[in-house]
Amino acid sequence: MTLQAPASALGAVTHPAAGTCQMFKDRRLGLFTAAALMGTLMTSSRLDADGPELVTSVEGITEYRLSNGLQVLLFPDPSKPQVTVNVTILVGSRHEGYGEAGMAHLLEHMVFKGTRKRDARAIAEEIESVGGHLNAHTSREYTAFYAKVLKGDVALAIDVIADMLQNATLDTSELDRERTVVIQEILQSLDTPDDVIFDRFQETAFPDQPLGRSVLGSPELIGSMGRDVLFDYMRQHYGAPRMLISAAGAIRHDQLIALAEAAFAALPSAVPATRTEGAYAGGSWREERELEQVHLVLGFPSVGYRDPDFHAVSVLSTLLGGGMSSRLFQEVREKRGLVYSIYSFPSSYTDTGLFGIYAGTGAAEAHEILPLVCAELMKVGHGIDDAELARARSQLKAGILMALESTSARCEQLARQIMVFGRPIPVAETVAKIEAVDRAAVERVSRRIFSRRPTLAALGPIEGVQDYEAVRALLA
Repeated sequence: MTLQAPASALGAVTHPAAGTCQMFKDRRLGLFTAAALMGTLMTSSRLDADGPELVTSVEGITEYRLSNGLQVLLFPDPSKPQVTVNVTILVGSRHEGYGEAGMAHLLEHMVFKGTRKRDARAIAEEIESVGGHLNAHTSREYTAFYAKVLKGDVALAIDVIADMLQNATLDTSELDRERTVVIQEILQSLDTPDDVIFDRFQETAFPDQPLGRSVLGSPELIGSMGRDVLFDYMRQHYGAPRMLISAAGAIRHDQLIALAEAAFAALPSAVPATRTEGAYAGGSWREERELEQVHLVLGFPSVGYRDPDFHAVSVLSTLLGGGMSSRLFQEVREKRGLVYSIYSFPSSYTDTGLFGIYAGTGAAEAHEILPLVCAELMKVGHGIDDAELARARSQLKAGILMALESTSARCEQLARQIMVFGRPIPVAETVAKIEAVDRAAVERVSRRIFSRRPTLAALGPIEGVQDYEAVRALLA
């Protein structure tokens, strides 16, 4: 598994059944504060005396609350041949105690290993026999299970996911094998520089706290986790009040509600998850390692999803390092040829965030990178032209709107909006917030962020990389 640098960091670990990678990258889809809600209908009424409650309807998106407290969201799109169903549990690695680090991710693996009516092979075969795709990922703030199938197979998809989340046996022989699988995943990550640099960057920014720990945990802790503690964790967190279902594609409202009511009737209640607030510290982490490249991440404390400056920070990141026309790409790669990869990324959580810049370079060029990056960070706070601002806003808007073509992206968007804001956000509101970001706002947030204590992580042949105090002096 490889680690991608975050465009925003709710780091997600993809289930290995699909052969995909640990994603540290979050799609920033429609997470916006209130604006004009044209065409919005806000209601709170039951379809019948004991049935699901219609909570919200906006721009074709509906939100229902079932009788057991489970939230159900739908964006129907009959033009699509497929349906994606996503079940999000509002608990992730930052809700773990120290001795529990990695438990959410291990449990995500284990629910694929058999239920009272399906073994692990049957879970995979039933979905794949209809050409579908079943997967899951664990992040720092949530865990998600999702299936994409053709529209005629949506009942099967919901039944399989509901069975996994309510009837997992957590068989001890399966657990013995899966602990080894996860430990191999951790060891592979430790051999992958892209994984190491971002994990150590996160740990240095948020030391000695859940938000700074790897989602995967450690080999020692994973090796010690038994069936009983996993069952206790599942009973505590996998309950209706902490879950929501989001679906998008060729499915009707009444069809989804009927399937969800029947399939998730056995969900227990859940204990509210405890969370340690993120406490940024910053500092430096360096490791000399025999590699072909030097990997660098320079970052700063930034904003959470609900911060009024969220959109201005997104525009800043796009302008600074979000594409081939960005300042960092042009200055460091195109003009000087010092790197293959350089980009900036905003990483937001519900309460805090990080802003980072990644660069990969050779040992001979390493001494040039941080002075150039710091110079660009200082300049951006005192001079942005209208053309680059318009370009950055257009990139953000296009990325958001194009992503809506994907039913999977739609599901993730809906779940995240409910998790962060408690309501679906209209696309028009999204676009309006981005368009409202002006030059003064971007310059202001750049000064707000880059004036604070940095975090520096460096890995590889790093002899030429400036030390932490020298970098702080470059930012003064």
